[in-house]
Order: sequence, then structure tokens, then C-alpha cells
Amino acid sequence: MVIDFHAHAITKEYLDGLNSLGIDPLKADGFKVPDWSAKDHLSFMEEAGIDFSILSSPTPHLYNGDDEQSAKANRQVNKSLSVICKEYPNKFAFVATLPLPDVKGAIKEYKYAVEKLGAVGVKLTTNAFGLYLGDPAFDDFMSELNKNNALVIIHPQRAAEYPKTPITGSVAAIFEYPTDTTRAVLNMMANKIMTRYPNIKFVVPHTGSFLPYMLQRFKGVTQILANLNIMQKIDVDAEFKNIYFDIAGDPEPVALNMLLMVADKNKIVYGSDYPHSPAKVVVAKKQHLDNNEKYKELLKNIYKTNAKKLLKGTNK
Repeated sequence: MVIDFHAHAITKEYLDGLNSLGIDPLKADGFKVPDWSAKDHLSFMEEAGIDFSILSSPTPHLYNGDDEQSAKANRQVNKSLSVICKEYPNKFAFVATLPLPDVKGAIKEYKYAVEKLGAVGVKLTTNAFGLYLGDPAFDDFMSELNKNNALVIIHPQRAAEYPKTPITGSVAAIFEYPTDTTRAVLNMMANKIMTRYPNIKFVVPHTGSFLPYMLQRFKGVTQILANLNIMQKIDVDAEFKNIYFDIAGDPEPVALNMLLMVADKNKIVYGSDYPHSPAKVVVAKKQHLDNNEKYKELLKNIYKTNAKKLLKGTNK
């Protein structure tokens, strides 16, 4: 059995939400939102050998500064995802999208999505309108997630402020996404989110982004700064060990090996990144991974065992 933790559903309601909030994906991320349908997704899963997918809405994040309008857009998306998952209960589950940084609105939508719509968790963007995961402003929201042993799938969102002429061009996926993921998780670690809220199961995308490199630097520099009383002491290992990772993107030939140097093999799950990664590309990468003898035993954990641990306590 193969469970996919990084798969996007692009419903009409999501596209309507972008339009109603005045958000242009081309301006925000440098590329158009790909076409998607549940039928196409199921065909892709069959071809790729994926048995079950956790659907999430993609970026751009549905928030424009208007709490009421943004909450309405997120509600419609969650309802649409719920309908799809009820139609194909043996193939799909979904994580809810929330109107952060509106904490009260996010808590309200989280409860509604889980209790009324059957969401198995939430998708959180690395930053919401420029406010990063780990910020104390989100503490009440994190406390609510912690009380409910929530599953949180993190997805990169382009930084609210970035160079006017990015070195990799206008497309955020090349560099801005892994950078923002790393920035958010380091901020969470610095604010002790994983140890203060130990019941939340966080899934970090794209084989950990730049975290395999940054971990030792973060550990060393924070220790120096703590000794100089510039910042609080952080048990970096304790924060890091509570994180899960998906392998969406390009796990071979380097990224997965780097992640395994710092992460527990029992905290890694599969991610396809469909439809943002085209079906043929994902299938080819997965077949290559499946045929790599080096990962034969590891893939049993990644595809099924670790995934089931993450879903434990949800309605799936």
C-alpha cells in the first residue's frame, strides 16, 4: 500500500476563492495553477501505484487581509474537498485550508472542517500574509491543534517580501519554496513549537528542503548565542525529532540521502506533488525509486508504516 501525503486538489471553489480575493497565482508564484479533476487524479494514482492520497489545496494561500471574505473562501474550498472525499472514501482524505493569520477564524474553521466535514487535519502555509509558523501570535491556534492531536501538513508559500529581481527568476518553486519552508521550520524550532505542542504531527515537505544542511549550523549558532545570553537555549534535537518529512520533489540521488543523515527513517512519508508535478514525471521518479535496491526496506516504512502512524487518531 502506498499513501501520498503531498497531493493537491484544485477545485472550482479554490479557483473562485483566488478570484474573489483578488489573488493572481501568476504574480504570486510565477506559474499558473495546473488543471485538475478527481478523475484525472485517480488515473494518475493507478498509473503510479498510489493507493490513497491526502488532498490539500495548493498555494497561493486564500487570504487577502479581509478576515470575513477569506474565511468564506476557505469554507467553500473545504466543503468541496469534503464532497470529493465522500464520493471516493477509499481513495481520498483531505486536510483543511484555514484563513490564517486570523487565529479566531482559523480555530473556528478547523473545528468545523474536522467535526462537520471529516477533515483529517490541516494544511498550513509556511507564512500567512507574512506571519511565519512559530510566531507567538499563533500560540492559541497551536494550543487548539495540540489538544486534538492534529495532523499538520506544511506547504511553502512565497515570502511576503522578497527581492524585486529574484536570482532564479519569477518562479517561486525553484528557490523560494525550499527557502521559505526552511525559514518557517527554523522559526518553529526557535520558538519551541514542537516541544511545547508535542501532540501535533507536523509534516515538512520536499525532503526537508534545506534543513539537512541547516540543522548543524542552527544547533551550533544557537548554542553560541544562548551562552552569550542573546537568545534562549534550544534543545534542537528535541524539536527536530518530532517532525515528519515527505519526499515530494526530487529525493534521488541526493536529497533523501541527506535527509537520512539527520532524520529518523520512521518519520519519512511519501509525497507526489501531483498535479504541480506532471503525472508522467512523478510516475518515472517513483518507478526509479521503487527499483533502487538501496531503499527496498526503507520504502515499506515510507509508503505505508510511517503513513499509518501519522493517520492514527484521525478518521482514516
